[in-house]
Amino acid sequence: MIDLQKITKTYKTGEVDFQALKELSFEIKEGEFVAIMGPSGSGKSTLMHIIGALDTPTSGKYFFDGKDVSELSDDELADVRKNKIGFVFQSFNLLPRTTVLRNVMLPLIYNEVEEGEREERAQKVLKSAGMDEGHFYHLSNQLSGGQIQRVAIARALINNPALILADEPTGNLDTKTGEVVLKTFQELNKNEGRTIILITHEHDVAECAERIIQIKDGGLVSDLRNYKRKIL
Repeated sequence: MIDLQKITKTYKTGEVDFQALKELSFEIKEGEFVAIMGPSGSGKSTLMHIIGALDTPTSGKYFFDGKDVSELSDDELADVRKNKIGFVFQSFNLLPRTTVLRNVMLPLIYNEVEEGEREERAQKVLKSAGMDEGHFYHLSNQLSGGQIQRVAIARALINNPALILADEPTGNLDTKTGEVVLKTFQELNKNEGRTIILITHEHDVAECAERIIQIKDGGLVSDLRNYKRKIL
C-alpha cells in the first residue's frame, strides 16, 4: 500500500538548507499496524504529511496503492485525502456544540450523500470505534477526552478509507484513557483489517503496534517487527 523510495525533504531558511528527511525508504502492506516513532524534531511530522498526501518530498518517490503520488493531479490528491486516508489528530478537531452523530456525518454531507444513508453509516462507524449508542446525540463538548477521540476515529472511518493515519492520538489524554483509544485501533486492525499508521514519540504507545519504525534526525534508525506487542 505504502512504498517510500529514498524520500528526502529539504526546507530553505534564508540561505540555510535544513534536511527534515534523509533518503527514507520502507514499505507498509495492507492490513499492517505500524508505529512510526521518534523524538521531537526527528522528522516524523514531515513524514506523516508526505504519507497523508498533504506535502510533497524534495526528492524520492512515494507510491500509494501502486500510484506515483507526484504524478497525481490536485483533484486526484484531494480524492486520496478525502476518501482513501482517514486522519486522526491529537487535537481532535471536532465541532463544539454539535452532536456526535453530526460531527461524524459531516464528510458525507460535503459529499452530498443522502440523509438516511449518512446516519446509517455514521452509526455503524461509531459502533466500530467503540462508542456507546447513548452518546450519539450528546454534544461534543459534553464528552470525555477518550470519547471525543473515539468520535474522531469514527469520523476518520466514515468514507471507508484504505488507511488510518493517526498523529499522536493519545497526546492529550491520560494514560488510562489513551489505552482505551489504542485498544480501539488494535480492534479495528484485527477485526476489520484496517491499515493503521500511528505517529508517536512515546515508546509505550508504539508498543501497541505490530511493527515499529524508528526515525531520528530525518533518517531511519530501525524497522523491526514487534514480537513483544502489548495487547490491550
